[in-house]
Amino acid sequence: MPTRKRKNIQIGAKVSIVEKHNQRNGKLTKGVVKTILTNSGNHPHGIKVKLENGKVGRVKSVLG
Repeated sequence: MPTRKRKNIQIGAKVSIVEKHNQRNGKLTKGVVKTILTNSGNHPHGIKVKLENGKVGRVKSVLG
């Protein structure tokens, strides 16, 4: 899955994330990446990002 690699996530990209409290139900939140929080090159659960609206979660898909 490309969202598990940090190099595939760019600041300013539109993404869908799953926030910590929505991990069980899988509810996705859309937004624009402000900051990439994961330091490692890849992560098995997805790269953690902060969106411009302040929400934090792991990227599930890149929208554009």
